[in-house]
Amino acid sequence: GLIQIPNEFVLEQNYPNPFNPETKIVYHIPAMTRVSITIYNLLGQEVRTLIDKAHSEGNYEVIWDSRNNLGHPVSSGIYIYQLKAENFVTSKRMIVIR
Repeated sequence: GLIQIPNEFVLEQNYPNPFNPETKIVYHIPAMTRVSITIYNLLGQEVRTLIDKAHSEGNYEVIWDSRNNLGHPVSSGIYIYQLKAENFVTSKRMIVIR
């Protein structure tokens, strides 16, 4: 099979959404670069760093277990997840329901 190389950065909507306790985030990277995916609350405070490492081009997914960087479950509400690469940044919203 032919592996489809993405031609741009894409951050997909998480699924399921709303969710409890976990959700999947799919993202696409067009060229080798360092990528971070970070979750924030609506106050802009960092809740969790999911990914922060070099990626080859390709399609990726990561699971968020709705826990913060200390391993504690977050409360119900809206969270922002942000993909950041060298000169690209995008974000989407997701909802945790307890």
